[in-house]
Amino acid sequence: MIEKFDLNRVVNELSKDNESSLEELFNYYYPRLFNFSKSFLKIEDGIDDILQEVFVKIWQKRKSIKNSATFNSYIFTITRNLLLNELRSRLNNKNIKEEVRKLSIASEYSLLEKIEYQDLKEKVDNIVNELPSRQKEIFKLSRTEGLSHKEIAEKLKISTKTVEYHITLAVRLLRDKLKSLGLVSILYFYLFF
Repeated sequence: MIEKFDLNRVVNELSKDNESSLEELFNYYYPRLFNFSKSFLKIEDGIDDILQEVFVKIWQKRKSIKNSATFNSYIFTITRNLLLNELRSRLNNKNIKEEVRKLSIASEYSLLEKIEYQDLKEKVDNIVNELPSRQKEIFKLSRTEGLSHKEIAEKLKISTKTVEYHITLAVRLLRDKLKSLGLVSILYFYLFF
């Protein structure tokens, strides 16, 4: 008879350094996390590496995991954050950006689109350059270098809440200025590509 998965017991055993409990978590959560990751990234390439990192993080944090009631949310949050980092990394890759751009427009509009994009990007860059220096630095580390909020916080020796605050203000200012220029649709492209 197959034993029913008991999350309370597994989390309790995990906090006691029981390696077999990590294996139980892996066997139970891997298919769910794989499907979640695949729907998020739209491709399977790299998912195994990301999920391996999820379970490494779970093992590293095992002593602080006490509440099985919030564990499901916890493991999916870790997975989502790692997927976002992977997505940012992929989108910062120039070859991938070019492929996305090629797939998203018809070839006869390519030259016109390039000219319009450069003009719009120049406007966005000008707005970014008007940001207060610390805000601009944080925003560029996030959007240009693709660093996570945690990585920026560590690099600048500030809290992640401070990073989030500055990015929120920067995005709000960008949105408002682009809206006044009638260019709010470019914001999504600039922020995520």
